[in-house]
Amino acid sequence: MITRVTDGNEGMVRPEKIHKGATAAHEAVRQVCPLNEVLDRVSGKWAIGVLTLTGAEEVVRFTEYERAIPGISRRMLTLTLRNLERDGLLHRTIYATVPPKTEYRLTDAARELAQTLSLITDWAKRHQAHIHTSRVDYDDAR
Repeated sequence: MITRVTDGNEGMVRPEKIHKGATAAHEAVRQVCPLNEVLDRVSGKWAIGVLTLTGAEEVVRFTEYERAIPGISRRMLTLTLRNLERDGLLHRTIYATVPPKTEYRLTDAARELAQTLSLITDWAKRHQAHIHTSRVDYDDAR
């Protein structure tokens, strides 16, 4: 149980004022934080594009990402690829050719994730019109 201590700012919780007996709540929050970090990384707009494209194509080259992901800059693509590689979701192979050839493949963990992302993106496509209509109706009512 978390004991809230206020100092005139109702609803604000200061970490240093949380009751010492709140170890179960602290543990729950501590466990959620790493999950949020992972979910933030793989649910980003660019990461979803990279992972779903790589999952569909098996092997993708840097220039193919640039052409296939609308609006992504070279820098953002490079950062996204590096982060996904660092997280163990992409495997990069560099070939010593002129010009250098770089290919990306999903790791086993990322293949599993790509299946899930595919389900989510399919759901979003199927329900896009419904969500748009609901937003318009909601905004018109207010």
